Parts: sequence; structure tokens; C-alpha cells
Amino acid sequence: MSNKPIIGITMGDGAGVGPEVIVKSLQHKHLYEEAYPIVIGDASRLEKAAEAIGISTTVKRISEQDSLTNTQYGDIHCLDLDLLSADLPFGEVSAEAGNAAFQYLKKAIELANEGLIDAICTAPLNKEALHKGGHQYPGHTEILADLTGTTDFSMMLSSPKLKVIHVTTHVGLIDAINMIKPERVLKVIELAHETLSKSGIQSPKIGVCGINPHAGENGLFGYGEEEEKIIPAVNEATAKGIDVEGPLPADTLFFRAQRGDFDIVVAMYHDQGHGPIKVLGLESGVNITVGLPIIRTSVDHGTAFDIAGKGIADEGSMIEALRQAIELAPEK
Repeated sequence: MSNKPIIGITMGDGAGVGPEVIVKSLQHKHLYEEAYPIVIGDASRLEKAAEAIGISTTVKRISEQDSLTNTQYGDIHCLDLDLLSADLPFGEVSAEAGNAAFQYLKKAIELANEGLIDAICTAPLNKEALHKGGHQYPGHTEILADLTGTTDFSMMLSSPKLKVIHVTTHVGLIDAINMIKPERVLKVIELAHETLSKSGIQSPKIGVCGINPHAGENGLFGYGEEEEKIIPAVNEATAKGIDVEGPLPADTLFFRAQRGDFDIVVAMYHDQGHGPIKVLGLESGVNITVGLPIIRTSVDHGTAFDIAGKGIADEGSMIEALRQAIELAPEK
């Protein structure tokens, strides 16, 4: 593959499974045939992860001044920020690891803004550790939006059978319902349409979830939230030529979407959208932040502290996240 993209892989929380799934993923030769993968993290932590897995590999420490296109299968190239203590335990919430995860992502955003990397793929961070490390963000998505000056963005989850984009994400359910406004629903519908159109889907068909059971069933459930918050947005999107339908009952919409009736589902809140994707398989889900000026994909699982450092974490979601980062990276 000529003109391969450079993919910056952030290590996430070093006390979690991020280092392991990265090391395992970079044992797959096809990734090097399609891209130049560069890890932004701590080289010593990757070495510990390789030891835990039982893999013999060389972690090469590089700097921003080095060529980022010299990566070769068999070696792991790491832009080493050297932020973690040698004795940092796996599987424990740590302010040190939380701050480091933030710094890896910040560096990756800087590299992307400078055009040194073409896309970012993130391993998981731990929100409690992130906060303990002094960074009061709900998660990756909000950090990326803040550091890129982006106001209109959304989290999209993608799996082979289902794509979901969210109106709200990391807030409590009561707060989420209060935050759902017609203008926000419209923006997310437009982001879904734009993202899928750019990926080659002509006139993508979008299904929009209701908030209440049975999408309110004409006022039987709830207090008219669908009529107030969703229907005006759907009507306006339709007037703009977008193929959108809703609000629809979430309990049947996700089934219809994975069957192929819709290309993407607009979910109103975090668990409404995350649950169906994760039922289909954690190893196949990918988190994509849409609306950013840079490409960012991520695994769709957490730090899994209960198994971190044991070498048994599955790399399937990371491989899929890397595949989609490669696919979405701008052509050279």
C-alpha cells in the first residue's frame, strides 16, 4: 500500500489493559502493510505488557524528530513520554496513570494538528484516574473536543452490524433528558448523515430513537418529550433532504437497524446506544468521535482492571479500531 497513513495510538491508562491490547494488535502483520503505527505512551510499560503476554518483541523508543514512516513489522515504535513509575501496579486507579493518559492524548492531538500523524486511535482511559490526575473531563470525547476547539461533535459506535450515534453521553439520565433539545438532535442527525455520506453510503437511512417507552406512544408515556424535543428536529432534517425516520421505539429500532433497515441509529442517551452495540460483542465495537477536525477511533471497552497485567485481554476491538482509523484517514 503506497502513501500509507501514520496512525498515532495512545496508550490510555497504563494500569489497565491498553498496553496489552496494543502489543497484541501490533503482532498482526497486515496492520503494517496498511499503515505506519506509532504508539504514544511509555515504552517501558509496553515492554512489561509484552512480558505479561509472553511475546518477544522490541520496543523502539523514538522522538518527534525521527521519521514516523520507518516502522517495520516485528518492532513496536513508541514516542516515549516516560511518565509512569517502574513499580506502578496494574489494576489499580492511579492519579499518575490518569495524568499520563491525558498527556498521551494531548501529544497525539498536537501531532495531528501539525500533520505529523493522520489519525488517532485510543486505548481506554479510566475516568476516576483521569480526575485524580487533575483533568476534569468525562472522557476521551470531551478532551478531544476541548483541545481541538470543537463545539459540535458526537460519539459514534460502529460494529459490523450496527452503527449508533449519541445525542448525549457521559451524563446522568435526568441530566441527559434535560439536555436533549431539538437543535442538538438536528445537529446529531446531520453529523450522522455527513459521516456516512463521506464513507461512501449514498443517502444513508437514519433511524431516531424516542426517549420514552414506545417513543411516548402519542403521549401515553412521559410528558410529551418526543413532540417537544425530537419531532421538530426530524421534520427539519427531512426538509433538508435527509432520509430520517423517528422518533421510533428503541426496543425495536435497534433490531431493525442490525437487520439492515437503517444505516445508523440516533440514540438519545448513553446506555440506550451502548447496550445494543455491546450485546453484539465487545471485541467488534469501535468508538469514533465525529465532528472533529481530526480522525479519532477507539476501542469500545474500558480499562478492565480486573484482568490488567495478566496478558489475557482480547485485542479484537483495538484491531477493528485501527482498521477504521486507517480507512477514515485522509488520503495522501
